[in-house]
Amino acid sequence: MSSFVIVEPLGFSGQTVKAGAPSANGKPFPTALGRPGVGPAIYAILAELGADPEDLLAELGLDPRHLDGGKLVSYADLGRLIARGAECTNCPHLGLLVGQRATLASLGRLGLLMRHSNTVGDALQVLETHSGTQNWGAVVGLGTNNGVTVLTYAPYGPEAESAAIHSERALATMTNVIRALCGFDWAPEEVLLPRSKPREALPYDRFFRAPVRFDQEMAALVFLAELLDKHIDGADPVIRRLAEGRIHQLEAKQSSNLTDELRRYLRIQVTRQRCKAERVARLRLVHRRTLSRHLQAEGTTFRQLSNEALFRVAKQLLADTSMSLTQISTALNFSEPAAFTHAFRRWSGMAPSTWRQANRLMGISDGPQEEPYPTGGRNGRCGDSFAPLPTSL
Repeated sequence: MSSFVIVEPLGFSGQTVKAGAPSANGKPFPTALGRPGVGPAIYAILAELGADPEDLLAELGLDPRHLDGGKLVSYADLGRLIARGAECTNCPHLGLLVGQRATLASLGRLGLLMRHSNTVGDALQVLETHSGTQNWGAVVGLGTNNGVTVLTYAPYGPEAESAAIHSERALATMTNVIRALCGFDWAPEEVLLPRSKPREALPYDRFFRAPVRFDQEMAALVFLAELLDKHIDGADPVIRRLAEGRIHQLEAKQSSNLTDELRRYLRIQVTRQRCKAERVARLRLVHRRTLSRHLQAEGTTFRQLSNEALFRVAKQLLADTSMSLTQISTALNFSEPAAFTHAFRRWSGMAPSTWRQANRLMGISDGPQEEPYPTGGRNGRCGDSFAPLPTSL
């Protein structure tokens, strides 16, 4: 598997195709997969909140093996289960609770390599470069600018309807990972989430211990760059070499073509206004026309892939956030809202405002909440944190 995910310093601003549906080159999208450990975490939390996980699986037509910990599960199915579970338990931050269960050990060999890296910065570069060994369907980015570092997470598969759920889950996981590396007292400077503010935001404030900014164009942890230089106590270079070698072996068995690489790259760059074919050609040290020939051989073009990325992010922001059309068009680097509307109508066959009304996710509300911690049923409170269980990004 290639490590072409190139992330550069950020400038700050400001973020439903099904698996198997045709992509830019007319071929089916690959299914984005999450690691098996996420399912058991969802099962346990739903049960503790009083819901019946097996009933929910049956309602959604999902295989019960999705939650047994031994099966790779698509992002789409995990997202549907979390979204329906959040609705049944009256817990709109269920994705956050799932992410809170993760530990550094949850990441397996990747976590082991991070644990024995020299510095926190080295460990996060490991996460950025090798996160594909843990999941297929999201990209992690690391960028520093003017003494501030931004760690981002962006699903790039076709399952845009669950992007916000997976983003908050992943940010909680990454927060736990950083705390495992440098101390439980660590907190980011701020947290960016591409979802509308829920009725009760206290669980987010309590877990992250930092300002949480909703309705953002990307999912990110923001912190001072000096953290990157912090040495990791007890790092063992022998274990590091062994873990790195095993990860390279796993990656060598995975296949990836230029089209897949560009999908990952464009997904995290699309809101940074850097989606230019010339730029990508320079990063790959090839001529623009050479890049075009390679993509043509794979049945697509740079413009098609760029439009795919724009369309996926536009749908996610329309469905999950309360950002205005003007804000979304600016985030996606359109010259004006009318240009964004025209492009979205061409992609979807309808105006973005019409699409938003038809695809707005449940649980988005600015109204008052009856209980500070709404009960989910017999056994648990929505605001509770639970003991860690194996899960992953």
